[in-house]
Amino acid sequence: MATIKDIARISGYSIGTVSRVLNNKADVSEKARSVIESVIREQNYQPNDNAKRLKQPAPSGIYVIVRGMKNVFLVSILEEILFRMREHKENVSVQFLNETEDEIEAAMQITAAYRPKGIMFLGGSTETFRGSFRDISVPCVLITADASAVGHPDLSSFTTDDRAAAEVAVTKLIEAGHTRIGILGGYPVSYPDDNSTLRLQGALDAMSKASVSFSEDKYYEPCAYSMQAGYEAAGILLDRCPDITGIFAVSDTVAFGAMRQISDRGLSVPDDISVVGFDGIENGMYSVPRLSTIRQDISELAARSVDDLLLRISYGRPAAHSVIPFSYLEGESVSSPRLS
Repeated sequence: MATIKDIARISGYSIGTVSRVLNNKADVSEKARSVIESVIREQNYQPNDNAKRLKQPAPSGIYVIVRGMKNVFLVSILEEILFRMREHKENVSVQFLNETEDEIEAAMQITAAYRPKGIMFLGGSTETFRGSFRDISVPCVLITADASAVGHPDLSSFTTDDRAAAEVAVTKLIEAGHTRIGILGGYPVSYPDDNSTLRLQGALDAMSKASVSFSEDKYYEPCAYSMQAGYEAAGILLDRCPDITGIFAVSDTVAFGAMRQISDRGLSVPDDISVVGFDGIENGMYSVPRLSTIRQDISELAARSVDDLLLRISYGRPAAHSVIPFSYLEGESVSSPRLS
C-alpha cells in the first residue's frame, strides 16, 4: 500500500507539499496540486482505515442536481462530469429542476431518502445556499457560482468570473462600433452574486467605461436560459427597440434563439445586427454564422469539481473555491454596424 512518502517520491514533490495538498491548503501551485492529485488517484493512496472504507463504492453513490432543464451549457458540463465519474467507477444519479425550483430543498430530500456520498449542484445561485444548506452534512460542490462567501465547510465551488467575462463580451461589440446595444436573458434579482445579475453588471461596466448610454428599461429583456425564450425575448426587444445594432445574450442558448428571430424578420447576423453569446458551447462552432462568445472552460470546471468532491469524500479535505479562467472566441456574428 502506498504511503505519503511514496506519493512524494513518485510526484517529485516534498512530503510537506503532499501533506498540504491532502489538507487542501492554499499555498500550493496549481501545477503541483494537479500532479500530486493524479499520483494519489493512480496509487489509490489511503491515509487511514476510515478513509479506506469511505473509498469503497456505496449503493447511494453521488447525486448531481441540475437547475435548468433546457440549459445546454449545464448539460455539456454534466456530460463531462458523468464521463469522469465513470472513470472512477462511481455511481451517479441526476435530478433536473426548472429554474424556479429550490435546489437545496431537493438536496435535503435526496439526503434523507438516499444518504448520498456527495452532491454536485449545476446552476443556481448562492443566495439559496445561505439559508437551509446548513442542514446538509455531506460533501457538496456548486458549479458555475462562487460559494466562498457562504462559508460552509461542506461546500466547495468552481466558477467563472461572470462580471469580467460579460464586460469583455460587450466591449467587443463597442470596439466594433456599436452604441445601440440590447441585452437578453436571465432574471436579475436583488442579491449581487446571481449569474444573471453579474453578467448584466459586467455589460453595464463595459458601456459605462466607453460612455455608451444604456436604458435598462428599454434595452434589456429578461428571459429563461433556452432557445425558445431567447427567440421570444428577442422579438419583444426588437419590437421595442428597432434601432438596435448589437445584442449581448447572457447565454449561448439565448443567443441562438435571438439569431433565429433576427433571421425570421428578414434581417442578417451580423450585417444588420451583431450578436455575442456567453458560455462557448460546441453548438456555436456550427451555427450560421459561427457565434462569437465567451468560452467557459467546461472540461476544467468538470475536472476540478469531480476531483475536489472525490478527494473530500475519501480524505475529508476542507472545501475549496476557485475561479476558472475564461476566453473570448472570435466567431462570425460580430461586425461593424451599417451606416445609417
